[in-house]
Amino acid sequence: MSTSPARHFEVLITASEAYPRLEQAFMETRQNIIAGFRVFDPWTQLRSEGAKACGDTWFDLIVATLNRGVEIQIILTDFDPVVRMDMHLYAWRCMRGLVAAGEASQFPQNLELRVTMHPARVGLLPRMALWPRSVKEVSAKLAQIMQDNGLSGPELIALAPGIRPLVAKKKDGLRARIFPPPALVPVTHHQKLAVFDDQHLYIGGLDLNDRRYDTPAHKISSPDTWHDVQVFVDGPVAAEARRHLEQMEDGFSGRATPRPQHLLRTMSAKRRFALPYMSPVPTVSEIADAHHVAVDRSEQLIYLETQFFRDETFARHLAKRARAQPGLTLVMLLPAAPEDIAFSDSWGPDAAFGEHLQAKCLQIMQDAFAERAFVGAPVQPRTHITTGRDTHFDAPIVYLHAKVSLFDDHTGIISSANLNGRSLSWDTEAGVQTQTTSEVAQIKRRCFDHWLGAGADDAFYQSRTACDAWAARAAQNAQSVPEDRIGFVLPYLPEQGRKDAQPLPGVPSAMA
Repeated sequence: MSTSPARHFEVLITASEAYPRLEQAFMETRQNIIAGFRVFDPWTQLRSEGAKACGDTWFDLIVATLNRGVEIQIILTDFDPVVRMDMHLYAWRCMRGLVAAGEASQFPQNLELRVTMHPARVGLLPRMALWPRSVKEVSAKLAQIMQDNGLSGPELIALAPGIRPLVAKKKDGLRARIFPPPALVPVTHHQKLAVFDDQHLYIGGLDLNDRRYDTPAHKISSPDTWHDVQVFVDGPVAAEARRHLEQMEDGFSGRATPRPQHLLRTMSAKRRFALPYMSPVPTVSEIADAHHVAVDRSEQLIYLETQFFRDETFARHLAKRARAQPGLTLVMLLPAAPEDIAFSDSWGPDAAFGEHLQAKCLQIMQDAFAERAFVGAPVQPRTHITTGRDTHFDAPIVYLHAKVSLFDDHTGIISSANLNGRSLSWDTEAGVQTQTTSEVAQIKRRCFDHWLGAGADDAFYQSRTACDAWAARAAQNAQSVPEDRIGFVLPYLPEQGRKDAQPLPGVPSAMA
């Protein structure tokens, strides 16, 4: 394990740290930028004083960067217009905003944009089984989106090209087309990264828009909280990330891509014969593989921050190591509830299926670790009691979206991948791993300091004592009124998820 890093490595907690760093990188770049994001909204507010000299929003920063002669390539994720019609419309609105930024600059030819959808499709047989539900979904979302956005049918089709094959005209607007059964896209590009001059890499779990902006204080309303972790790193991993973004279309089509030495990825390809399948073909599992190898090397403490813990393969791998290594402990942080269940009244079977998978994985892990595992959920230090799952121990939840994994003091992973089957085998994901002592320590210190608050002694940070210390702090907080709690951590309550859980026989577990 290296003890002297030969690169810059900077951990960024929440968008209040990450967005200004990304702005700075755009302002300092001399030659080229290539980026791939699930969401990159040019109308996002600028946060740093330096960037605000260019204007108010990322539109202005893009224009200013292009005006310096920098070449910019941005790859945006497109979304299945059946299941995520709202996000499909949003992706193309972001695209048009970026196009306008290019046209407003002196060098519009230096801006290259793509809105990309994974080529995998649900096979005809399951598509036929889902046909009635798909048509119903299109009908409901058409009406809702046109009403919410004040759009006519022709305007909607012009703004969101993927909707055209799904609809037919009627006198007063649009209706869902009954035949043929609509195509369904089972996979998404979930990565969030940008490369600057082939030397600097910004990567992690954070997209770019105002919805995802939060501060380490988490003082905004609970539905607007968004805890995330990003890293800014130099070195060969940056050039590898550029090659990944340039060559990833080959991987989606099943062609071989070079295996990087430093970058971690998840990738899948479309099936040549998809007739009976709902899933793509998993082709690259570097993030999952790195987690499994690190678990096998762990002896004292595994620390995980994840939006979802739903991958049974990883849960069983943790359990196997726990049984083989009696001194191994685990600290895991999860949001108290998934975003759609916590902040929406319209969640359905897919969200319930996710809760079923998570309850199962937590039980597998708990059976093996017993008292050697602590699972926590963050909340704000203020009282706000509701009857929904947006409240946890009489306080509004902090929505945790970070993807951070630490294994003893030897390995740290920050990526866009959750610990679910979708992120570890289907979706396009990217991250970095460090085995440098000082970098692992930096991740640990930044994450632990954030959640624990002031006054946490060494017991919270030492691998042999951390689990007990975190569990005791969470128990103490549970007995205190929100305003008297220390830090953000409370016990996670799996029984709440089990109440909302629902199995979906025949549906691949990686779907959720």
